Amino acid sequence: MNANTDSSVLHETPLVRGIPLFGNALDMARGPAKFFVDCYRKYGPVFRVRVLGQTYTVIAGQEAANFMSSREGKDSLRSKEFWQGLVEEYGATKTLVGVDGEEHKQLREIMKRGYSRESIRGRYNQLVKITDGALERDWKVGQLVPVVEAMQYLVVDQLGTILTGSAPLEYVKDIRTTILYILNVLVTRQRPRFLLGNPTYKKSKARVFELGQKMIDNFHANLGKKRDEDKNLIDDIMQAHLDTPEVMPASDLILTLTGPYVAGLDTVANTTSAIVYTVLKHPDVYARILAEVDELFSVENVDEDGLMKRLPTLHGAIMETMRLYPIAVAQMRTATKDFVFQGHLIREGELMYVGTSVPHFMHEFYPDPERFDVDRYTKPRSEHMQSGAYSPYGRGPHTCLGKSLAEVQIALSMARIFYKLDLALEPANYTLKLKTAPTPGPAMDFKVRVKGYRK
Repeated sequence: MNANTDSSVLHETPLVRGIPLFGNALDMARGPAKFFVDCYRKYGPVFRVRVLGQTYTVIAGQEAANFMSSREGKDSLRSKEFWQGLVEEYGATKTLVGVDGEEHKQLREIMKRGYSRESIRGRYNQLVKITDGALERDWKVGQLVPVVEAMQYLVVDQLGTILTGSAPLEYVKDIRTTILYILNVLVTRQRPRFLLGNPTYKKSKARVFELGQKMIDNFHANLGKKRDEDKNLIDDIMQAHLDTPEVMPASDLILTLTGPYVAGLDTVANTTSAIVYTVLKHPDVYARILAEVDELFSVENVDEDGLMKRLPTLHGAIMETMRLYPIAVAQMRTATKDFVFQGHLIREGELMYVGTSVPHFMHEFYPDPERFDVDRYTKPRSEHMQSGAYSPYGRGPHTCLGKSLAEVQIALSMARIFYKLDLALEPANYTLKLKTAPTPGPAMDFKVRVKGYRK
């Protein structure tokens, strides 16, 4: 189907029935992915929902995913309104995820090297060493390990060392708390604004600002002392501030410098935690992965260029987990102008959800979509290659800037975890419980048993 139809023949956009005051908020909180899929099946690719008194237009499905990637989609949608509360909370002027057009291109240009796979070229073994240290610290033999929390510490350890030069583990809880409040209150607006007065949040936010200031001070203390090949994301951001303060003003530095933790803490930790579950839940897949990782680490140095080719089952498990447990269930946007989508008129200024993950759960694209099948992604099946069928990192100009880096980080982390540890679900028939706030993922009480060390 074409993304747009003749504007002379317009349909009335249906409103999904909800309950007084809450509207559809409770259904979305219970399971946003399922909610959007069910609505798509019942109402089609365009419908409206109400959340705590606010009406949102939803465009969903393959149609929406393809629209996001089109020129018209880029021209019709913007991000600012949903992220403006975050920007103001930091006293900043803008953030990468909240600007579009030329401003967005400028910021992506500044940060693209630091967030790229190239930023860790030659450092895969360092990433392995960081992972090993985290396993020794947080994954004790015989214990039940809270997986999401352990993964959060691992992510900060990795991102801190690789992207910023240090691993501020003492700030993990403060980062987590700050993200939780800001996303719930100011971005997704699932919680009331008065919560920002909570002393716990205010203390955590002050600690995140303290971390950002330390990064600034450290940069100035080492200015001129680093070789170009040793410079990282923080160096690029700070240099842009010195060279082009109109693009990267001082007011934006703390928000931008702590951005890697905001971007990676929940997303990567939730994804890797879900992979632990899906792999342990499927012993046949687990056995195949163990054979792959044993071969990968049978030599001293990791083969950087051939990493993914040597881990086909693990790579399939990662992709399948990201299909079934997507972080980007729906992207939040505002209509920049009047436009027609699938026969429905959408007015300038309408707040929107774009349900790009809906095809993940449709049998038209993925036969038996609820089944965990790691071989969907290999030829000749390649089910994810169907137009608009797979969007784990979002769609359009705001597609995750760190996608290529995250792919390596997740694959190498999971390979090392499965290589080193003998893990088990407890009980063996455990079914994963999920949380949805601030981002979808395994519940914080998800734990696994560390039976011992394999290697």
